[in-house]
Formats: sequence, structure tokens, C-alpha cells
Amino acid sequence: MSRYRKGSHTVYDIQFHLVWTTKYRYRILSGKIAHRAREVLRTICQELDAAIVKGHLSQDHVHMMVSAPPHLSISKLVQHLKGASSRKIQMEFKELKSKYWGKHIWARGYFCATVGAVTDQQIKDYIENHKEDENEDFTIERG
Repeated sequence: MSRYRKGSHTVYDIQFHLVWTTKYRYRILSGKIAHRAREVLRTICQELDAAIVKGHLSQDHVHMMVSAPPHLSISKLVQHLKGASSRKIQMEFKELKSKYWGKHIWARGYFCATVGAVTDQQIKDYIENHKEDENEDFTIERG
């Protein structure tokens, strides 16, 4: 069953399934870059009071099931996740400059579904099938 979260004047359970890809579907999310991307995405969620329920980084895309407060629109959440992570990762990993001469490592757009059309367990199971042997809530594909 889902767990309720509390704000100063609210009790809520708002969850989204998010998916977005790297620009040109380049397979850059591995090794140190993947670990740093996961760390940055976790930090951004904490700063926005959004909780990662489950997540997975594949080499060319990100899956996240996120619980967000009611005052935070999904478009603003994704804007922060993609924008800040792209900026920080490109600043720290100069080798990406040869692949991404612009300012973005993420492709335009994203997929978003509210958890409710399917059960949260189905989404967790779907994301779980991506991982190999890590026992964490936000995993990285080994490649």
C-alpha cells in the first residue's frame, strides 16, 4: 500500500512514473558518470521535497518513480531534474563535450504517467526487472 507524505497543511500521495533519454540515445550513463548522475538526481529531489520511490539508470535512459508534493508541478520537477543534472554532469565530465557540443545531455521531452493507471507494485516490478545485482532503490545498469 502507498505511504502518505505530509506537508505543513497537506497529507498527500502523489506519485509519477518518469522516463527520459539521453540526447541521440548515446549510451553514456555508465561508470562514474552514472554514479554521479544518480547522486545529482537524488540531491535535486531532496531539495524539491520530492522522494524517489524507485529508480533505475540504464545506459541511455532514466526511469524514476517519484512522490512529489502538491505544490510542485511535474513539468517543474522534470525541468529541474534534467536541467541541473545536465549542467553538473557536463561541468564535471569534460569528455562529454565531444559528444554534446551544445548544453544538453538529455533529449527533449519525457514520459510521465501518474501512478494509478497501473499499481505502484507493477511499476516497481517493471523498474526492478532492469537491475542486475544491486539491492538499492535507485540502481545503475551494468554494461
